[in-house]
Amino acid sequence: MSTTAARPEVQAVPRSAWLALLVTTVVFFLTVVDVSAVNVAFPSIREDFAVSNSELSWIISGYNVTVATGLLLAGRLADSIGRKRVFMPGVVIFMLGSLLCGIAPSVNTLIAARVVQAVGGAVVAASSLAVVLPDFPLSKRSTVIGIAGATAGLGAVAGPAVGSVLIELFSWRSIFLLNVPLCLLILALAPGLLRESKNPNARGRVDLLGIPIGTAAIALIMFAIVQSESWGLTDGRILALLVVGLALVPLLIWRSARHPEPLLDLTLFKIRSFASTNAGAAFYSSAFTAGFLVSSLVIQEMWDQPLSTTGLALSPAPVLAAVASPLAGRFADRFGHRWLLGFGSSLCGLAYLLYLLLLDETPAVFTRFVPISLLLGIGIGLSISSWSSAGLSDIGPAKFGTANATVRTVQQCFYALGIAVVVTLLATGGERSELTGFRWAWIWVAGAYLLSAAIIMISFPSGSSEDRSTEAAAMPAARPAPGTVRN
Repeated sequence: MSTTAARPEVQAVPRSAWLALLVTTVVFFLTVVDVSAVNVAFPSIREDFAVSNSELSWIISGYNVTVATGLLLAGRLADSIGRKRVFMPGVVIFMLGSLLCGIAPSVNTLIAARVVQAVGGAVVAASSLAVVLPDFPLSKRSTVIGIAGATAGLGAVAGPAVGSVLIELFSWRSIFLLNVPLCLLILALAPGLLRESKNPNARGRVDLLGIPIGTAAIALIMFAIVQSESWGLTDGRILALLVVGLALVPLLIWRSARHPEPLLDLTLFKIRSFASTNAGAAFYSSAFTAGFLVSSLVIQEMWDQPLSTTGLALSPAPVLAAVASPLAGRFADRFGHRWLLGFGSSLCGLAYLLYLLLLDETPAVFTRFVPISLLLGIGIGLSISSWSSAGLSDIGPAKFGTANATVRTVQQCFYALGIAVVVTLLATGGERSELTGFRWAWIWVAGAYLLSAAIIMISFPSGSSEDRSTEAAAMPAARPAPGTVRN
């Protein structure tokens, strides 16, 4: 008998669950829109405050470092004390940070306000999926995460466009102030739609030693990576920050192995799908954001194209990805993640190899770049949201928040690492040729995508999560991996 024939009947999903998903994805959409909209606001902010680009860079860097630092703690708290109880304050903090950004009287105040906003963003990112996933059956999990991924893709596309319109009509402050009424609406609707859930075995015992150790480790490593773009990877200060940050990691692991509710749940890595996902997602993430940065610089700097052309050329890939993400989620629910992620990541790698082979100093925005980017968009659509659903595919509902936050922390750290590497590679061109630096960057991005594809195709378990759950249920004598979901 095939495993497909042994599957249980598909469970009906109540309307309230879909409405709850809508509420949480709207907030997640706002966080993504803000991140991408800030980029187009840079010139206006610089003009208002009369500051340098290095000072302005911390409007983004401060946000990214804070999000990466706060994800694990937010995920642990969500599982320990309640997802809804954590998500709602996260929305409030994000709204407050947005308001403070909108009324900031100086650049330093704006950076501080962005840190407050990032705390809320980290809480929302860690708990938004965890608070709704328990209301969906295992057979719909990847579809739900695919919808969230599509929302993020649309936010990435909409951010620059929405930001440009708001700045033109009002000012750069409006991109932050718009969040306030929308968050108030969410806060009015969410209490009646979201259902509380948490790890039933949790006792709310926060690891008072592990949290500062883990937070400091991630913060130091992220700070070093971000600052390496301006100080250089070989700067003594960067090396010192990395040494101290990395030295804290074994201490965090030691502590996590001994606390009943650790910041980093090591038992999750005993689950093959979770460990494989984090390994593959690390290389994928180091290519993802870095690749878009390289593409933007190719069009603007090497080809000397205006901002409007750059935006138009970069839009098709995210739009196509947003369309493909929900379809990828349905595929993953039926057939599994291994070949979906492997094929999607391979397409991304192939796209950058084509950039390497077919692009040079001669502008070819719409004749070569955009057609190749369509291939990239399909690859991203098949893979970007599938990493999260792959990581959660064999995780029990009790640990949704912690597992989701762990995957996102890995992604956030390697996003920053990829950009730092690419910035260094772009500088290798020097006076010889600007194209030389871009070619090295394309090689790095393509190689990282293809390596992530190889990791996932070799190490990720075959079949869908429902197939694996059914097989585990049919073999009661075999002990399932910790956290495996049973229907």
